[in-house]
Amino acid sequence: MSPSRVRPIPEGMHSLTPHLVCDGAAAAIDFYKAAFGAVELARLPTPDGKLMHAMLRIGDSALMLVDAFPQMGALDPKALRGSPVTIHLFVPDVDATLSQAQRAGARVTMPAQDMFWGDRYGQLEDPFGHRWSVATHLQDLTPEQIQANLEKLPQDMSCGT
Repeated sequence: MSPSRVRPIPEGMHSLTPHLVCDGAAAAIDFYKAAFGAVELARLPTPDGKLMHAMLRIGDSALMLVDAFPQMGALDPKALRGSPVTIHLFVPDVDATLSQAQRAGARVTMPAQDMFWGDRYGQLEDPFGHRWSVATHLQDLTPEQIQANLEKLPQDMSCGT
């Protein structure tokens, strides 16, 4: 019997996969389903009902999440008083996605607007403290065109803030 050939990156996965810590991972799954059309792929609860692992699919990408387990160093953004990480999500209609996420409980922190790099782009914070940028790609631009567009903006507007 020969050993099976195992893929180093499992089927359906990408090299980079966000793995979020949430205070209330089961509720986060419900939010991501409502906000982004996530599909639940796996859920592994502990005997007390907390989730030690879950996996969703949003678009063509996986998102892993786990409940906060402070005793093991797994702290959520609210426990840390924020997160320096922003998860980027490309969607067919950024305006509709931001509205849908807001109805599901997200706080829009930057309304969608056309950006100098060719995307319509906005930002939100989900109810669990995770920050998301959401975009629809509108035009393909060269690095030179992006730079020229940036230079036309007022200095304090170059990052869309």
